[in-house]
Amino acid sequence: MSASSDTSAPASSTFRSDASLIGLVGLAHGISHFSQLILAPLFPWLKDAFNVSYTELGAVLTVFFVVSCAVQAASGFIVDKMGPRPVLFVGLGCLGLAAFGYAMAPNYWAMLPCAVLAGVGNGVFHPVDYTLFNRKVAPTRLGHAYSVHGITGSLGWALAPAFVVPIAIAYGWRVALASAGVLALAVLVVLWFNRGALALDVKAVQKATGQGAAAPAGGEFDFLRIPAVWMCFGFFFFYAMVISVVQTFAPVAAGKLHAVPVALVAICLTVYMVASSVGMVVGGFLASDPSRCERIVGIGFGIAAAFALVMALADFPPMVVPVLFGAMGFASGIAGPSRDLLVKRSTPANATGRVYGVVYAGLDIGQAVAPLIFGRLMDAGQYTSVIVGLALVQGVLIASAFNVRRARREALPAVPA
Repeated sequence: MSASSDTSAPASSTFRSDASLIGLVGLAHGISHFSQLILAPLFPWLKDAFNVSYTELGAVLTVFFVVSCAVQAASGFIVDKMGPRPVLFVGLGCLGLAAFGYAMAPNYWAMLPCAVLAGVGNGVFHPVDYTLFNRKVAPTRLGHAYSVHGITGSLGWALAPAFVVPIAIAYGWRVALASAGVLALAVLVVLWFNRGALALDVKAVQKATGQGAAAPAGGEFDFLRIPAVWMCFGFFFFYAMVISVVQTFAPVAAGKLHAVPVALVAICLTVYMVASSVGMVVGGFLASDPSRCERIVGIGFGIAAAFALVMALADFPPMVVPVLFGAMGFASGIAGPSRDLLVKRSTPANATGRVYGVVYAGLDIGQAVAPLIFGRLMDAGQYTSVIVGLALVQGVLIASAFNVRRARREALPAVPA
């Protein structure tokens, strides 16, 4: 069975219904990414408040992403059985409560259980979002759905430092984190009042995913024998390392290398994410032809790696650093929608939630590992190594994308009902 044959959409799919669904899912996805980045911009405050190192603060993010990884893989099965909407609501609620927990933490160790709760909330989004898209959006609009999904994620990342840092400066880091919790719960309320657009009949989900009848022993896990699934997992592992380095350490490292004022360092991440969003708009149109998705991914990350090497090895004025971050973000953004098509083209029609849960768990593992590696480089003052390491990982992504295509040429086994 070919993964690419899964192109059916409900007869009731219209531009208006698709636009509503894409907008609501994008809003939720933006809050997921926003919640991933509410702690890192506050590291200077948390470091002083709890008297800890960058490596210890990075360990909080590691806990978050390890838990998110486990939940993401498991939630794919739950989405396939129960439908995506209730899982989405639980995830948003956990993110809001975790932010309030961060705000009230009396010490460093109290941050860790809050990171566990936040990881539970974060782990549901990719299985939920892509199940809704692949089951409800017209095939001709899927590329744009993936584009909006990526854009809202990047905007969520861009919003986080712009939201929490000014509040922390004015009122303290605890108020900043509590405000982030209020925002997450406000989005949950919006989705609740528009829950009809997120409905996906449980029986329809079971029929579409092969869950309507008892499966033979091990049948639910047959998708794990597909080589392309694991190639996609590896791709997202390295992609997550790139994002983690950009979010947490690359702006500071580049600032140290080129004597960039603190104010300019602070906007590098926002510039990267906004430029990435613009790139995803372009990438959404390029993704209209799924057959070229590997080439688009390779070109995008190849250009991004070149800009990272320039940042690490060349000498230029401080004002150029945010420009290079913007160029790197734009190139990476172009690859975004095609990156998601890599997974769709490798996914059996009757295992959507499970495959997306396992594959996107690679994101969480990569983001759990990266802070431990690159945090040590930062503590040792090896700023050039941080940026060169970023470029190397971007280069690995190019090879990974073409490995996915090679693995996908093998016949996909059916996942038994």
